[in-house]
Amino acid sequence: MKRLAWLLLPLLVLAISINAFAQEGADAKDADKKPNEKADEKPDETDTEKDEEAPPDKAALDKKAPDFTLTNADGKEVTLSGFKGKIVVLEWVNLDCPWCKAHYEQGDALVKLQAEYRKDEIVWLTICSSAEGKQGNFDAETLKKRIDKAGMDSASYLLDADGTAGRKYEAKTTPHCYVIDKEGKLKYRGALDNLRERRKDKALDEVNYVKLAVDALKNDKQVETTETTPYG
Repeated sequence: MKRLAWLLLPLLVLAISINAFAQEGADAKDADKKPNEKADEKPDETDTEKDEEAPPDKAALDKKAPDFTLTNADGKEVTLSGFKGKIVVLEWVNLDCPWCKAHYEQGDALVKLQAEYRKDEIVWLTICSSAEGKQGNFDAETLKKRIDKAGMDSASYLLDADGTAGRKYEAKTTPHCYVIDKEGKLKYRGALDNLRERRKDKALDEVNYVKLAVDALKNDKQVETTETTPYG
């Protein structure tokens, strides 16, 4: 029996060594994992989803449109996020800009379209980012007269003289338009229509990019033209 015990001792020592080596390898593998992350558990996706939904500092397609609060021509504050659940159009304007005059003085099609959308509970906000003393910035009395003359909605005419909202959307021309869906995500940005091209080529049919985007969203369809080059 003693001889048998001496023969089995080396095998026992070998088995103990192999087990210890395997345990060290398992411990090293666990150490490489991220803290608080279990081997068979997926990372928490909640924070990632929140980051994707967070409003960016700059407007970006298919992302939440940056929020802002501006005062309208009636002296009341208007906040973009207050229109959650509605389609929103943002149009940067300068009523002394020749391109804006073409839409608001030389015809009334745009004003009629805005009124039609308001009946459908689609929000159309015209925003003026002209600084004090610059073209397009008017005193209260003159602004009221210009709005009334154009047939615009004073409650939807927003003042952004310090350019806060304009910088968020990188709006540098007029008219420069943006369309936001019911979830608050930006789905179109660019020119109001193809007026510039039509002035060069009289044979072209009129295309209103904003109307195309809004109508697509109204019918729960994908916006096909998501970005164009603004003119003005």
